[in-house]
Amino acid sequence: MPITVLLVDDEPLVRAGLRAILEAQPDIEVVGEAADGAAVLPLVRSLGPDVVAMDVRMPLLDGIEATRSVLRGVPAPPKILVVTTFENDEYVYDALRAGADGFLLKRAHPSEIVHAVRLVAQGESLLFPTALRAMAASHGNPRAREAMERAALTGREGEVLRLMARGLSNAEIAAELVLGTETVKSHVSAVLAKLGARDRTQAVIAAYESGFVSPG
Repeated sequence: MPITVLLVDDEPLVRAGLRAILEAQPDIEVVGEAADGAAVLPLVRSLGPDVVAMDVRMPLLDGIEATRSVLRGVPAPPKILVVTTFENDEYVYDALRAGADGFLLKRAHPSEIVHAVRLVAQGESLLFPTALRAMAASHGNPRAREAMERAALTGREGEVLRLMARGLSNAEIAAELVLGTETVKSHVSAVLAKLGARDRTQAVIAAYESGFVSPG
C-alpha cells in the first residue's frame, strides 16, 4: 500500500513542487491539497491520509492550530510533517509541542523530502535536528521535570530515551544496545506510556525540556 499524503500550503507553487516530487515515487500517493489549515480536519476525515505535510504559517489557521484540531478531531490521526522555511522558527517548535511528528525545510533536496515523508510515516525515528534540540533545551519546563521524575524510568528505558533523542530508529537502538528490535519496541512503548507521550517526538521534547537529555 502506498503512503498517502495530504499537502497543505497557501502557496500553489510549493504544493505543485511537493506533489511532483512525491508522486514520482512508486510508494507515495498525494491524495489531496489544501491552501489553509482551516480545511485540514475535514480533508483528513474524508481522505484518511497517512501523512499531512503542512505549512506552519498560513493566513486563516496556522499549522499549530491545525495540528491541534486534527489530533483532537480524529481517533487515529495521521502523522503530521511541518513544512517550513527556517528550522529554528519558534512556530515550528510550537507545532512539534502541539503534536506534529517532524519537520521539513521547503528548500530541502527532493531526496530529503521523500525521506522525510517515509520516515514520519514509519514512526520509528525522528526529524528533530540540532537547532530544534537546542531550542527544546532552552525551554526549561518544571512540568516536564516533574513528569520525568514521576515516570521513574528504568536504567534501560533511560538509555533508550537518550538514543531516541539522538534520532535513532528502533533498529539502530537495537544495534547500539545489542538488543532485539522487539525488545526495543517494548522499551519505547514503556517510555511513551510512563511519560504520557503520544509519540517519540513528544517524549523527546519532554526529555530535553526536563533536562534529562542535553543537546550536543
